[in-house]
Amino acid sequence: MSTGKSAAHAHPTLPQLRALLAVADAGGFGEAAAELCVSQSSLSEAVGKLEDLVGRPLLRRSPAGTVVTPAGARVLAHARTAVQAASDVLLAAQDDQALSGVLRVASFRSTATHLLPPVLAAFRREHPGVTVKLLDGEVDGGGEAQVRDGLADIALVVGEDMPGLRLTPLLDDEYLFVAPEARGTHPVTFEEVAGSALLLPPGLNSCHVRVQSYLRPLGISPAAVTEIDQDSVILGMVRHGLGVTVMPRLALLPLPEGLVALPLPQSLTRPLAVATLPQRAHLPVIRTFTAALVTSLNTAEPGFFGGVRGRAPLLH
Repeated sequence: MSTGKSAAHAHPTLPQLRALLAVADAGGFGEAAAELCVSQSSLSEAVGKLEDLVGRPLLRRSPAGTVVTPAGARVLAHARTAVQAASDVLLAAQDDQALSGVLRVASFRSTATHLLPPVLAAFRREHPGVTVKLLDGEVDGGGEAQVRDGLADIALVVGEDMPGLRLTPLLDDEYLFVAPEARGTHPVTFEEVAGSALLLPPGLNSCHVRVQSYLRPLGISPAAVTEIDQDSVILGMVRHGLGVTVMPRLALLPLPEGLVALPLPQSLTRPLAVATLPQRAHLPVIRTFTAALVTSLNTAEPGFFGGVRGRAPLLH
């Protein structure tokens, strides 16, 4: 009878799992070694031992770099969870008044510009031991995917229901009808929206999808829809009379000269929320930052965020 440890009783180590994640994320052993400041051979040895343990290759070298195998893809999610859980043991033990470590916050441009700065400033004063790393919430599948994949601890997202995530509501950001200033500020009608040349971000953009979903049940088909990548380009074209657009209020601040932004004839909003993994939402650093964000919005002076909660026109 063999006295060796059987595969059924063998377990991967955290260094092995961290090595696998580092190589998979970096796209190569050399790149991962440079990022971690370790030798390439040590990473290769760790991944090799993990592959011996599972009995199949998890990574494969290709002309485009190192890619995960189908088995590796299945392993990655569990590896991230295990490595994150090990780090969370230390985070869970922290006292609310003596927080430390790195907090990764994913956000898209408008919330990063108008909602996060006062929160970051206050949080830094209260918790100087925490380094907040701001991530682009419009890459890597968006903030929702970044939280699920363990790339972000918190994400500011648009949504009311994301299975598997805990959402803390922040505010409803109103969409506004944006036209040249010469149009004036009289109320917008459905007929005006239907008869206008509409400029929107590309079709897969959440703004485009939400606006089209708003128009379709009303039987409105804009005269023409032109898709443009950059918000600034869209607003510049509107200012020169080349069409109109519909954008969230936060994305319009500060409103450029020559434009007027008015409520739609029927309200359309995007629900902004903080997304976290349910099992991590109560970690002191995550809970405290989320509370600070909610408190900042609740205690802000009227108009501090450009009247986000109101239905008043947005004028330059």
